[in-house]
Amino acid sequence: MSNIVAIVGRPNVGKSTLYNRLTESRKAIVDDFSGVTRDRHYGTSEWIDKKFTVIDTGGYVANSEELFEVAIREQVLIAIEEATVILFMVDVTTGITDLDDEIANLLRKGKKPVFVVVNKLDNNANLADATEFYSLGLGEIYTMSSMTGSGTGELLDDVVKHFEDVPFEENERPKYAIIGRPNVGKSSIINALIGQDRNIVTPIAGTTRDSIHIHYNQYGHDFMLIDTAGMRKKTKVKENIEFYSVMRTIKALEEADVVIIMIDAVDGLEAQDVNLFHLAEKNKKGVVIVVNKWDLIEKNNKTIKVFEEQIRQKLAPFSDVPIVFTSVLEKQRVLKVIEVANQVYANRARKIPTSKLNEIMLPIIEKYPPPSLKGKYVKIKYITQIAGSSPMFAFFCNLPQYVKEPYYRFIENQLRANFEFSGAPIQVWFRQK
Repeated sequence: MSNIVAIVGRPNVGKSTLYNRLTESRKAIVDDFSGVTRDRHYGTSEWIDKKFTVIDTGGYVANSEELFEVAIREQVLIAIEEATVILFMVDVTTGITDLDDEIANLLRKGKKPVFVVVNKLDNNANLADATEFYSLGLGEIYTMSSMTGSGTGELLDDVVKHFEDVPFEENERPKYAIIGRPNVGKSSIINALIGQDRNIVTPIAGTTRDSIHIHYNQYGHDFMLIDTAGMRKKTKVKENIEFYSVMRTIKALEEADVVIIMIDAVDGLEAQDVNLFHLAEKNKKGVVIVVNKWDLIEKNNKTIKVFEEQIRQKLAPFSDVPIVFTSVLEKQRVLKVIEVANQVYANRARKIPTSKLNEIMLPIIEKYPPPSLKGKYVKIKYITQIAGSSPMFAFFCNLPQYVKEPYYRFIENQLRANFEFSGAPIQVWFRQK
């Protein structure tokens, strides 16, 4: 399970700028208008060898001021429930507002570690003003400028001290998580798989209350299904569905071996799906794309090919991913999803003998060596697979520092072309011989 850091606060205090800095991305749109962050943003970050997921809770655009504040309140409540650490962001230039006070009240009632981050200290003149935020009663304050990044290091040093050490559990059975946006058919496919004959289902309470582990053992398949599709006790939180489902999805994704991303054939692959795909890839999970509601699409003999091509273009450069077309409603190809997930699980665990690796890859490298740089030639002598949860390969050579990104991609494509790694992430390293 991952450690989740949620950034909360009223609109326009600099949450997205901090998110961009932590995840080293430019994904969140930064603007001076409140409520610019409509989409949910989440990405991975790392500090002193500790990986964690960052969520920018963002504002909500709503016509009524009241609705807007309700949405922020809900997100704070969900963050209190789900996140490991909460960063409560405030703005030194405006001081404490009523909405800040209200958020602070909610955070005080929660049991999670809260860091008050006083933003927009772009010069030391405002330092004295920052002390006012001690009156929120949430302990130490951290001053920073999310624009320049000053103060980020001190904040993260203390944040990671609160991370939970997650014990690595040896898991005998594969774990598959079915994830995707609301209403794509996640509940339906789980019901279609386990049927109404409930005695074949052993609900094993998950480590978190929000994802239920179902032991599936039928038709020769034996695995754990992590169900995120709403089997959950309703809390007092009037659920802010999209935000909540993202929190829940990330936890399921990080627990799974293979992530089954379900999309709606009518809507196609949307930005949120691509986000989930890259998160799965970064976490070195196996991936299967399931296109559901295929019965609603008018088809000719080229439809599937065109649809697949569009998906692969959006997922580039990692496009070696199996795509299954289903109609859960018509019970079409539901078991095929599990067969493909099993295959991806096997690919992710695949070990290639060193002799075979060298026999196939060395002649390819000889024919297409890395381009020379400053008159220096890279000579690759030997290849071996390194032990890991997903396929990792070390290429031993004389000048690893001269191998550039395009050649890494070329090598990965050759490994995929010559060995069965569909749906599995591959890591390639060049090491000093």
